[in-house]
Amino acid sequence: MALSQNEIQRVAHLARIKIDDAILPRLQQQLDSILDMIDALSKINTDGVAPMAHAQPLALPLREDRVIEPDRRDHYQQGAPAVQDGLYLVPKVIE
Repeated sequence: MALSQNEIQRVAHLARIKIDDAILPRLQQQLDSILDMIDALSKINTDGVAPMAHAQPLALPLREDRVIEPDRRDHYQQGAPAVQDGLYLVPKVIE
């Protein structure tokens, strides 16, 4: 799939990217090369290949989900201007 210079300029305009006319032919060649590579990849038969998140089978180490730090909420809220039932009170900003 080849892109015309007009198409590249239109996409650049939509993306708010300024492209100098001097580099447009080189950019067109690079984009065509990328699109050709994508086209070649899309033609590969992937039937029977399971989707995977990583190239290697990785397992994240799991740990017990437990609280490891003490509850210091009251200490942290001592400097707050207004607190009620453990929650910070803030002024209403939207009417």
